[in-house]
Amino acid sequence: MINQGSRRKKSTHRLMGVITMITVATVLATACSAPGAKGAATVQLTPKAIKTEAIKLQTISNPIEQVADVAAGTTLDVISKANGEVTEVLKNRGEYVTKGDVLFVIDNKDALSAQRKSQLQVKSAQDALQQARDNKVNNRKDLADSVTRAQTALKNAQQDYNKIRNDFEAGTVTQHQVDQLKQAMDNAQMSLDSAQNKLAAFDNTDSISAAVTQAESATLTLDDATRSLDNYQVKAAGNGVLTDFNVVVGQTVSAAAGKVGQIQQIDPIKIKTELTETNYQLVKGKQELVYYNPDSPDKKGKAKISYLAPIMSAATKTYTLELEVPNPDHQLSPGNRYMVQLTTESEEKVTVVPTLSVIREESNTFVFVQQGDQYVKRKVKLGRISGEFQEVLEGIKEGEQLVVSGQSTLKDGQKVTAPAASTQAAATATPTPAAK
Repeated sequence: MINQGSRRKKSTHRLMGVITMITVATVLATACSAPGAKGAATVQLTPKAIKTEAIKLQTISNPIEQVADVAAGTTLDVISKANGEVTEVLKNRGEYVTKGDVLFVIDNKDALSAQRKSQLQVKSAQDALQQARDNKVNNRKDLADSVTRAQTALKNAQQDYNKIRNDFEAGTVTQHQVDQLKQAMDNAQMSLDSAQNKLAAFDNTDSISAAVTQAESATLTLDDATRSLDNYQVKAAGNGVLTDFNVVVGQTVSAAAGKVGQIQQIDPIKIKTELTETNYQLVKGKQELVYYNPDSPDKKGKAKISYLAPIMSAATKTYTLELEVPNPDHQLSPGNRYMVQLTTESEEKVTVVPTLSVIREESNTFVFVQQGDQYVKRKVKLGRISGEFQEVLEGIKEGEQLVVSGQSTLKDGQKVTAPAASTQAAATATPTPAAK
């Protein structure tokens, strides 16, 4: 009997505990749902506090880069201008040569013979020219002497004629004698006229022009032979690396065969690449760009833009870009690949906003900025995304106050809430210990 009573008491105590817990839970539920009660339900209905931050510049990404090819600044062909057998090779493929260096020599025996013949022809022509000049001097002197003698004869005939006329008037000579002297004077005049005409004709005739032409022609032939002789030593047309050169002793070369090698000028050297329309816009208007070897990214240099195609290639749909790089130590070699930075680190430092601060309405994007005592809604044009930030291309600028929290509750032109009110709203939104 005693055990049964104890069991009844324990059951009654358990039942009362359950009833008490249910009652407490009901009271708490009623309290949480009552108007004005504080708790978790109230926190969910409280608007998020408005917060602003100054807009700053931030690096959105690393500089935009593109692979480029290293190429010779200029390529010069090695061409033989003479025909014959190679007797000596002085330079090898891959060797650096300077302008004027002899690359190889061609047998020039025939050219030497032609030069000697031309020299003899020049001497013969010059001798003939000198003889013609001497003859011209002598012939003119003879003609001039003839004129002088004719003048003297005419003068004597005139004196004799004047004297005999005086004698005729005195009656000491006959008319026949006067006529004879008159005829002699006329003959002397004609002889003078003839001598003077011959001298004038001689002076108007270039009696040595043919000899001069022959001498000049012989001289030109000698010059050609001398230049031709120079062609038997094939020389470098510029500074650079000798490539595609396989000439050997005993080989026969000819002018008609075309190039026998190339000289690639590597100082300055070129870095070339092809740009898309988008990358072309990044480079347009710039004077120089940064380049580096991908194997040594810490060693960067700047190079002048020597050429940027003004129009797109119809075949490749790209724009050709060429950089000119001084290369006195020949560290850059044709055939290598380098990286070219189309933008700089400073260009990648742009205006950004937190992605969560952007309001999207259909295809448009907006942000709110605090302008004076108002919140102003601004339409913005967005660019690249980097983590939680996004680039802004248009619409805002550095230093403005951007609304980064609570922007969804604002209206364009809404007045800025006093700081005290904002603090109070934040305090109201804080859950009470009872609600936890």
